[in-house]
Amino acid sequence: MVAHLVRLKLTLLRNGLRRSAWQVVGLVVAVVYGLGALAVVVASMAVLSVQEPDIRGLVVVLVGSVLVLGWWLVPLLAFGLDSTLDPARFVTFAIPQRSLLTGLALAGLIGIPGVVSAGSALALAGVWWRTPAALVAAVVCSVIGLATCVIGARATTSAASTLVASRRFREVMAGVAVLPFIVVGPILGRLSESSAFSEATVERIAEVLSWTPLGAAWAVPGDVADGQWATAAARFGIAVATLAVVVVVWDRAFAHALVNPAHEKVSTRGHGLGWFDRLPATPLGAVTARCLTYWARDPRYALAVAIVPVLAIVFYAVRPGGDLVLLIGPIAGYLMGWGISADVAYDGTAFWTHVAAPLRGSADRLGRVIAAGAIAVPAVLVLTVGSALLAGQPGVIPALLGLSLGVLLTALGGSSVLSALVVYPVQLPGENPFQTRQGASMATVVSQFAGWLAVMALSLPEIVLGVVAVRGGSEALGWVTLAVGLVLGSVLLALGVRIGGRTLDRTGPDLLRKIVAFA
Repeated sequence: MVAHLVRLKLTLLRNGLRRSAWQVVGLVVAVVYGLGALAVVVASMAVLSVQEPDIRGLVVVLVGSVLVLGWWLVPLLAFGLDSTLDPARFVTFAIPQRSLLTGLALAGLIGIPGVVSAGSALALAGVWWRTPAALVAAVVCSVIGLATCVIGARATTSAASTLVASRRFREVMAGVAVLPFIVVGPILGRLSESSAFSEATVERIAEVLSWTPLGAAWAVPGDVADGQWATAAARFGIAVATLAVVVVVWDRAFAHALVNPAHEKVSTRGHGLGWFDRLPATPLGAVTARCLTYWARDPRYALAVAIVPVLAIVFYAVRPGGDLVLLIGPIAGYLMGWGISADVAYDGTAFWTHVAAPLRGSADRLGRVIAAGAIAVPAVLVLTVGSALLAGQPGVIPALLGLSLGVLLTALGGSSVLSALVVYPVQLPGENPFQTRQGASMATVVSQFAGWLAVMALSLPEIVLGVVAVRGGSEALGWVTLAVGLVLGSVLLALGVRIGGRTLDRTGPDLLRKIVAFA
């Protein structure tokens, strides 16, 4: 049965390549990249093998830990990466579970990731060729490490099979997956400039990893080479225990998945109308309820909110404790206020209900502002106060609040006008929130740049007062900034809603025509 499952995996792979020439092209590109990565690893390990044992052990632990972590996490983010290993496919087959687990584990090595990982594991073992005892230990531990990679990946995906089948989980993870790419650049830049990121730091990281399930197996050969047999035995025990744990987790999760295959769950909550039940049955209440539903359930809005705390992390990583973190509040105010500038475009063809209903443009504008403000105002307050406390300058809180809230209110007013004038192609509901639709580039750039200039120009009073108050340390001027920001921002917001509403009454049918053309 094990051999049959392996042959089945090879057959599925071969048949998949016959379906499309593009799959062959994709496989060739993946093979080139995979072999290139493997060549780099093998060459690097060959150079490393003639270095001192301490350096060899440090690098092997770091590389091996990254390998294990990648196998455990990537399948959770790359949905459907290997659908042939889906437990639901074997629900109706009376296959002994032990044989099924063994066959699927070996089948997991068939493919470019498996081949590259196996070759890398052998290269990590080959580093110790100059020390026979360490080489024997390295071969055994590399097999354990590779098994931990593959079985750990199967354990995580089987345990999370119900979540992975959920659309909401995929949408959330799609957003989470991109966050490290946003943060890693500034953090690495900061670390490279800091003396804290030294050789001693790397050694401490490797030492910690060597006692964890990620790096224990890879650290054993180094201990054998140094003659530290007690330490080697302890780490070998951790490695074996880790493998045993992931096997048990996979076994139980797999058994549960076979008996209870993942499926779309039917909501057991009441059949109420959500926000439509909670808000008044008026045109304004209906628009507000609809927009609040968007903010709560539409990943396009969720990712716009998620980017704000990410920027806070980036600013703090670039200059911890510096004045740069004070910009978090004003920038969050602009981003969250300007977030409704594409509201009409996000409505898509459903915007026809706004056009067809006896709905005044001012009610449409105000409903969208209330929904956005319900989320933006608390977020801006928390980020502004938190940034001041993080920078150790609580005295500038009034000035920062005036600046941040003034920019937020002004951006909401400007968005109310712009979205009544301009629509452009945006991602449709259910599409990848990070993709850009064809034809959106020029309209997006022009409208966003014009809006940025307008918001900055209209916010100049509180910007100037806020900068002077913060730089001069004047608390009295800070309170003046707060008053100016709230009053001026409220006036501009009211004007934006009024002007945007009148504009929408006039342009609504034309906006709908453009949206239908985009669809």
